[in-house]
Amino acid sequence: MAGIDDWKDSLDELARRRTHSRAMGGDERLAKHRGKGKLDARARIERLLDHGTFREFGTLVGGDIAADGIVTGSGLVNGSPVMVGAEDFTTLAGSIGPGGNAKRYRLAELALRDRVPLVMLLEGAGFRPSGEHYGRTPTDLLAQAQCSGKVPTVSGLFGPSAGHGALVAPVCDWTIMTSQGAIFTAGPPVVKESTGEEISKEDLGGPSVALASGVIHNLGEDDVAVLDDIRTYLSYFPSSAWSYPAARPADDSARRRPTPELLDIVPRGNRRIYDMRAVLDIVFDTSDWFEVQPRFGPAIICALAHLGGHPVAVVANQPRVLAGSIDADAADKAAHFITVADSFHLPIVFLADNPGMLPGSRSERQGVLRSGARMFAAQTTATTVKLHVTLRKAYGFGSMVMSLLGFDQQSATFAYPGATMGAMSAAALSRASHATEDIEARLRQAEVDASFRSAGHLGFDDLIDPEETRDALLDALERAIYCRQAAAEPVSRTVITP
Repeated sequence: MAGIDDWKDSLDELARRRTHSRAMGGDERLAKHRGKGKLDARARIERLLDHGTFREFGTLVGGDIAADGIVTGSGLVNGSPVMVGAEDFTTLAGSIGPGGNAKRYRLAELALRDRVPLVMLLEGAGFRPSGEHYGRTPTDLLAQAQCSGKVPTVSGLFGPSAGHGALVAPVCDWTIMTSQGAIFTAGPPVVKESTGEEISKEDLGGPSVALASGVIHNLGEDDVAVLDDIRTYLSYFPSSAWSYPAARPADDSARRRPTPELLDIVPRGNRRIYDMRAVLDIVFDTSDWFEVQPRFGPAIICALAHLGGHPVAVVANQPRVLAGSIDADAADKAAHFITVADSFHLPIVFLADNPGMLPGSRSERQGVLRSGARMFAAQTTATTVKLHVTLRKAYGFGSMVMSLLGFDQQSATFAYPGATMGAMSAAALSRASHATEDIEARLRQAEVDASFRSAGHLGFDDLIDPEETRDALLDALERAIYCRQAAAEPVSRTVITP
């Protein structure tokens, strides 16, 4: 009869190999890594996941190269399953070998098969130099691309990420970086060899560069902050496009309530500046809503919030930046955000207060019309619940990209009394047409009367007192989500992105 003695040699060998893999790059390299204020790859996974839920696979891949430089497995975040991979910089700089490539592919394959989010924790040097030819071995990016729009994909950058590994980040829905992170096509040594340029990794692809370019969405001070933000971000999303976002249990913050504070926050005059963030603080359940990409295209605020306990995506003009005019960066940011929100069935709340797309030679050189068309394509083809409020103004194409116009599949459209809209402002039209003082006065009066005239022809579902903003949106949302009477499924997109 078999007993423990029969198994001893095999189990001892398994334990030895597991111990080697879990030792990563060894004590010296781990100490150096932690001395920079960083967590190691396994500690990052433990911090990200609910305590004690990690189940590793591919532990023995790589043989003498511990886990082949990447730790992979599954676990729970906020009680829901995810697939997670963490590059181990202490093992050959987290570079990718044949085994690591297979593990990365398997991660994405399982995420899509099991319909759970994919989280990649990056700090690696890309494919490691090797005389071995990979041939037709499938790359992980193929599997990751197949996940797009089907399961949430998230990446965190904790140090330098170059080459193939760096491509994981922009292919994800959302990416966050620590202050020690950097991302680039190739690192400084390769740049010097290829072009002769001498540059530091910070100046090549550090936070200031990656945030300004829009490659990275958010910044966290350190590893812990980034991992906590990943948990927060995922809390707004369903596990996949085959399910709907889950509402929070009802509490006092989810109730209807008047918002008289908005009368003080939102000025009646169109030329006066205010902070749209203060509006979000009042309208949504709590003021701890989560902003996505705050340092890129700041003329539009993109945020995840709760309304009556329901997760929603918010797209709001920011009058403090460019008077709310929409520039190319803001439109590009919003287009991506709208597509992600729509893919995972988050209702979108549009808060409009803009004078239109940003004019001028610099804006035109940046391709503002192409970027605006991209945002328009994203929002007008969105199939999720759409709610709109014009607070003071929305002119020209700036109104269309903010889902103002009728027949755009909105569940509700509201405006404050006195809100102005049209092809352009009365002031701009007067200047363009060289209007007399009498005609200019009439144009300005017509502008003031525009909201009442539009509401009289059902251009809006209703004009609302600013005090009614939260309640009107919440009533509309709770009615609109009754459309979820069929099983959720991924969005089919037919538009060609401008």
